[in-house]
Amino acid sequence: MIQELSPRVETTGVRGIVEPPKGLQPRAATGISGLDQVLGGGFPQNRMYLVEGDPGAGKTTLAMQFLLAGVRAGETGVYATLSETEEELRDIALSHGWNLDGITICDLQTAEESLKADSQYTLFHPSEIELSETTRSVLAAVEAIKPRRVVFDSLSEFRMLARDSLRYRRQILALKHYFTGRQCTVLLLDYRTIPGTEFQLQSLTHGVITLEHLVPEYGGQRRRLKIQKLRGVGFQDGYHDFNIETGGLAVYPRLVAAGQRRSFEREILSAGVPEIDTLLDGGLERGTSTLLLGPSGVGKSTLAMQYALAAAGRGLGVALYTFDETPENWLTRADGLQLGFREHLESGRVTLSQVDPAQLAPGEFSQQVCRRVATDDTQVVVIDSLNGYRNAMPEERFLSLYLHELLTYLSQHGATTIMTMAQSGLVGQGIESPIDLSYLADTVILLRYFEAFGEVRHAISVVKKRTGRHEKSVRELRIGPIGCRVGRQLDDFRGVLTGQPVYTGDGAGLFEKGEGAA
Repeated sequence: MIQELSPRVETTGVRGIVEPPKGLQPRAATGISGLDQVLGGGFPQNRMYLVEGDPGAGKTTLAMQFLLAGVRAGETGVYATLSETEEELRDIALSHGWNLDGITICDLQTAEESLKADSQYTLFHPSEIELSETTRSVLAAVEAIKPRRVVFDSLSEFRMLARDSLRYRRQILALKHYFTGRQCTVLLLDYRTIPGTEFQLQSLTHGVITLEHLVPEYGGQRRRLKIQKLRGVGFQDGYHDFNIETGGLAVYPRLVAAGQRRSFEREILSAGVPEIDTLLDGGLERGTSTLLLGPSGVGKSTLAMQYALAAAGRGLGVALYTFDETPENWLTRADGLQLGFREHLESGRVTLSQVDPAQLAPGEFSQQVCRRVATDDTQVVVIDSLNGYRNAMPEERFLSLYLHELLTYLSQHGATTIMTMAQSGLVGQGIESPIDLSYLADTVILLRYFEAFGEVRHAISVVKKRTGRHEKSVRELRIGPIGCRVGRQLDDFRGVLTGQPVYTGDGAGLFEKGEGAA
């Protein structure tokens, strides 16, 4: 089964209130399953929250999903807007396939009083607990409808109507006091606060969500969010990737592997080639990770495919993720091995997904891999290659942290992970890894080129295996029409640890020229 790896928008279904453990405050679901997970179930009810972010970061979309989740739960909502007209809001909803029935839109831009010169400098009046005519329509709607959810979009316009920062703070404080005790959860939308300025607004609200809109030098836009604060309750901190897709925000919580263990039986994964299994003292143990390391074209992907085919032949679920090649190229190579790869794809035992590192955020990729293992009974995961995964990272120094959490999660769920990494250079002194991740893998298999009797050949050796013994010798590897073939143990090598094995023997034990070649 060939799949294009793309984001999947998830919602919380028909429930708008998530009941937390006994004794904790009830939550108002956001309508975004990933965000509810980060928040620990949703926003604690009857409080005021600030959602800040750059233009285009997704504040309005998040607010609409929040109100729609309330409608599904039978809760009324009010959307008070100074930033966009009602027509523009309905166009946004239409683009996502939403119906805003059940949500009252207060378009404050159309209020006649808001256009008068004498109302541009005063928002609150003492007679109305310091609220001006600009917000009278909102309060009238609140008094008439008694909504459970309210959105103000956006505070930047409120700020412009205020005379100074002190009056602006008093305005927000008055709003907070007004909604206190009215059984209403309020979202305030605003542009992201410049570091070091106007933190008084953040101090007035019960929680702060920051949305960031990143534009890399190449590739698609990246978005991420973090919970700046959430008083009195726990939440998942750090940055969380998210996308804006048709249907709303799709949030991918930062992967935390701790505490996500499930029981499984320890068993050995064979490569289907006795000589390779001998190198590894029987094969790869379930729940471990293996790194296939070597220069381009030496056979890493083919060896990974050999393991995938052997696993599928035993009825195990296999998920293949390719960063560097198209599925068509993978299938063409598999056809050359004549091992029935297409048959496993058609049966669904093997899924083949192409990953575009310029479009897919690392958190999104991690969540899709983990979902496959947790829900589809996938026991073998192949990532080809880590070079492509590295290119998907906003900053490569975080790759080891992402990969550590991903490998830990997969290991705790009993998945055997096989990764490839291409080293720069083909031969000579220039061969090196773009980033050292060998310490994360339980097993490291090294593949190299060597020359013997006028022919370029491939060598394979195991340099690390945490979970047991392994053969420390070098064997010749040959890729032919029936898959991988491995020769017998060769003793006539020097320079193995330098990464440049040199054959010094008389040819005994080597494959004949052209024997088994593709």
